[in-house]
Amino acid sequence: MVALFLQEKIAFCLSQFSISIWGRVLVVLVLLSFTSQNSFSQEKKQDSIKRPKIGLVLSGGGAKGFAHIGVLKVLEEAGLKVDYIGGTSMGAIIGGLYATGYNASQIDSIFKRTNFDELINDYIPRASKNFYGKRNDELYALVLPFSNFRIGIPEALSKGMYNYNLLSSLTRNVRHVRDFNQLPTPFLCIGTDIETGKEVLLNKGNLAQAMVASAAFPSLFSPVEVDGKLLVDGGVVNNYPIKEVRDLGADIIIGVDVQDDLLTRKNLKNATKILVQITNLQSIEKMKAKREDTNIYIKPDIRDFGVISFDRGGEIIRRGEDATFEVYEKIKALTNEQNFYKKPKLKLASDTLQIKKINNTKLEDYTKEYITSKLRFKPGSTITYDELKRGINNINSTQNFSAISYSLDPNGDKEDLNLTLKENPTHTYLKLGLHYDGLYKSAVLLNLTHRKTFLKNDNTSLDIILGDNFRYDFNYYVENGFNISFGFNSRLNQFNRNITQSINDKSEGSEDSLINVDFMDITNQAYFQTIFVQKFLMGGGFEHKFLKIKSPTLETASTIDESNYFSVFGYLKYDSYDNKSFPRSGWYFSGDVQTYLASSDYTNQFNPFSTAKAEIGIARTVFNKATIKFQSDIGFAFGNDSVPFFDYILGGYGYQKINNFNYFYGYDFLSIAGDSFIKAAITFDYEIFKRNHLNFSANYANLGDDLFSTVDWIDMPKYSGYAVGYGLETIIGPIEVKYSWSPENPKGYTWFNIGFLF
Repeated sequence: MVALFLQEKIAFCLSQFSISIWGRVLVVLVLLSFTSQNSFSQEKKQDSIKRPKIGLVLSGGGAKGFAHIGVLKVLEEAGLKVDYIGGTSMGAIIGGLYATGYNASQIDSIFKRTNFDELINDYIPRASKNFYGKRNDELYALVLPFSNFRIGIPEALSKGMYNYNLLSSLTRNVRHVRDFNQLPTPFLCIGTDIETGKEVLLNKGNLAQAMVASAAFPSLFSPVEVDGKLLVDGGVVNNYPIKEVRDLGADIIIGVDVQDDLLTRKNLKNATKILVQITNLQSIEKMKAKREDTNIYIKPDIRDFGVISFDRGGEIIRRGEDATFEVYEKIKALTNEQNFYKKPKLKLASDTLQIKKINNTKLEDYTKEYITSKLRFKPGSTITYDELKRGINNINSTQNFSAISYSLDPNGDKEDLNLTLKENPTHTYLKLGLHYDGLYKSAVLLNLTHRKTFLKNDNTSLDIILGDNFRYDFNYYVENGFNISFGFNSRLNQFNRNITQSINDKSEGSEDSLINVDFMDITNQAYFQTIFVQKFLMGGGFEHKFLKIKSPTLETASTIDESNYFSVFGYLKYDSYDNKSFPRSGWYFSGDVQTYLASSDYTNQFNPFSTAKAEIGIARTVFNKATIKFQSDIGFAFGNDSVPFFDYILGGYGYQKINNFNYFYGYDFLSIAGDSFIKAAITFDYEIFKRNHLNFSANYANLGDDLFSTVDWIDMPKYSGYAVGYGLETIIGPIEVKYSWSPENPKGYTWFNIGFLF
């Protein structure tokens, strides 16, 4: 049309002006040149307008979805710009990150840094747990819901909070976007309403929450509530959302299919494969029609991989690349030099957040102050995403909430943190544990825990320990966060063992002065405590202790002590070890002072006295999987002469420490004692295989009565010992064997320790 218009203009000009033939020729050439340039410009513009819109469909398939990263790498190499993305499950996560602005190389780096063991198990860092939570998590091998005298099972292995925290941080650039069409690349994903079985289109709301919901594989991750609907993995109903992406406006569909084909009975060998097979029954049949509607269909050869083959991510990515290169010519036909697209790296926004308000859903059992104390930051704080993640982990670690989600919404130049918390409907749990050591021998732990027994924020727990030595441990605790918390504890410990004779006659302990005793300790404590500078646990209280020690080997009366003791105590604790049994980083401090005020005085030797002790430890990874742990202990009595039954008694390894008992390599259980001591120990640990440890330990001590009244305590150590050992981390706790010896002793000792300490 433009060319025709210009030709008419040329004719008009020639007819209106009387010029020479050569002048007319010159005019015609000039005008034709102008016509040609404008025609080319219009055609180029029209070509640009007609560039087909590319839609990318990414299916779910667990770890097999790593192949999507390989596909994206090749699409970028071909210079192809993706205009719309739709995905399900793992396809939703990779597609969502791509739509946020990350390029393929960045997504590859993200997945290489991700610890998928922690993701699947919803790993909560030990530092996020309070002291009470750390104790509970390091006692019980199995935790089951218990209601109406019936034992239940958890709804899933994981609540998915690790995934939620990770994706929230990764999508920080678009944290305020609530319409996924407004993302750098329009995006949608699919969820399944577990109550109705219907497909739910997720194209609005919180992006991180939508991605987590689409990938909530049944039994592995808990369902996610979105807009009142309880959603699980979208692959159950629609693992390949091609229609939805076409509806966005896509002209050309590039589809990546990473779902499993149906397996034969020969290959259905475990629960994971059976669950995947059930999920695929309908989707594979639907896939036949969807494949025909796909313009460029990519099916990576990933038959050798499973949905949890996260450790083979690099291989799966290469399979995605290989499959895409097979259709490379078709992809290149969609690009040319004029529309070649190179996706830039996404520049991440600052991870600093200025929190103006903290809002949470109305709670029945827990106060707003309780939630704020767990977050460990208050309205008006400036925090980072790491601090936000730690706060959410603190809430999650309480196990008081069955579902947790959050969003950051703009409020002026700051943010409002909006928490959606669903209180755990289960208030009672049955917990089980197993343990063996050389002092208490074999033991089976049965625990009943109940929340909200009398007050909000309270927790009641009863441990019954059955085995060679019956024991119990009762705790009632009301946690008030930064405010004063309080509790009551009652426990019984008893054992029969050869221990140092110095508890009877204050003679110097040695390997030759052991007596067999029946030892029983019943301790009752009422205490209060609070968090000091957000890190230290500081507290104190009152204690009643009944101590009964009998020995059938003594020639005189067999009862050594049968007294009640009354005391007050105070303590300060800090614990940032990442693992109690095999720490790789962090440090530990514990200090306490106890004053014994009165006694029923069976021995007629009691005078009020005090004891003080402190322990400090630090662990550091020195290279690869090698860790060094250094530990130092000190203790002493002051005031009047102490009762020998509360002396510091050293020896053995792997038992639950009570009173002033302490480990010491090279000596038998509880075989050396004194009213004061100083000890140093160092352990070198190497993780030879995953969760398998070889270690070497050395410890040195000076110990005696009134040790610090002279400078003798700084002399060469009087006691020393060494140990080599093997440890295995298991679901019931560590399994350890150690061989220990000392230059001062002619014999060595082999110790076995199985399960969490209790």
